[in-house]
Amino acid sequence: MKKIGFLSFGHWTPSTQSQTRSAADALLQSIELAVAAEELGADGAYFRVHHFARQLSAPFPLLAAIGARTRRIEIGTGVIDMRYENPLYMAEDAGAADLIAGGRLQLGLSRGSPEQVIEGWRHFGYAPADGRTHADMAREHTQVFLDVLRGEGFAPPNPRPMFPNPPGLLRVEPHAEGLRERIWWGSSSDATAVWAAKLGMNLQSSTLKTDETGEPFHVQQARQIRAYRAAWKEAGHARTPRVSVSRSIFALVNDQDRMYFGRGGQEGDTVGLIDEQTQAIFGRSYAAAPEQLIGQLAQDEAIAEADTLLLTVPNQLGVAYNAHVIETILTQVAPALGWR
Repeated sequence: MKKIGFLSFGHWTPSTQSQTRSAADALLQSIELAVAAEELGADGAYFRVHHFARQLSAPFPLLAAIGARTRRIEIGTGVIDMRYENPLYMAEDAGAADLIAGGRLQLGLSRGSPEQVIEGWRHFGYAPADGRTHADMAREHTQVFLDVLRGEGFAPPNPRPMFPNPPGLLRVEPHAEGLRERIWWGSSSDATAVWAAKLGMNLQSSTLKTDETGEPFHVQQARQIRAYRAAWKEAGHARTPRVSVSRSIFALVNDQDRMYFGRGGQEGDTVGLIDEQTQAIFGRSYAAAPEQLIGQLAQDEAIAEADTLLLTVPNQLGVAYNAHVIETILTQVAPALGWR
């Protein structure tokens, strides 16, 4: 395992039991947690994007703010729902945030998941073309985004522009060199993992996967990663791809940990329907003393296959507690699993 970061969904609720009671709290605490994680030696700060929900939604102002406050840590998403995105405007936002961060963005994209409203992307002005699905639309938006990130000119210049143009066709600005190679696809199936490999995207695989074989979650996820790497090799890409998996892992080292998570993790996988047609398998969570976690995680085939582990954090418990969660994993569990 090469890298360990955290993944926050950025939940907020006005409940008195939450330390994150407003959208402002969620955003500002996300910045502070990224700063704290960098100081602790973590490798990445990643954020989920959800629309029409009391969660983080607009990623680029947040990523830019974190980029301005940090110097080393990777800053990413897991994931941006591409059904909602204008690929060219997104390329401008992403380019600006990446330049502010000094080339540290790692953007996870996907075709989206079940959401809070019916066909929310229609309210944003997007609809699939005739005969196409919303998943097709997400992948089409992604391919346009990837093409624009190459930095090649495509737009004919105005012969009488307000300001002088460079020669040739114009590209979207600002352009962030190297960002194209730091785009990830959040895949829930083997087929979309192979598709991502062919397009030269890194792979994000979370705690949910389409149940394709009935095997344990980590076994199916490991097989997905191997299929992805085989497709990458077959495509002939020059660089080595990256693969991340997400897990809920809590080391119980004090009374507060035991109060929150001491009743144990979700001891096994669960299976359910994420829509009318799709059966999904949800990976277990882990909560135990550090020495027990080391043994449990060593049996997780997908963690062994991946190069990056993202720890999902309970952000509503506050920055200080989440920093503690990250620190205990980094200091008491991760070294035994081969981190650094």
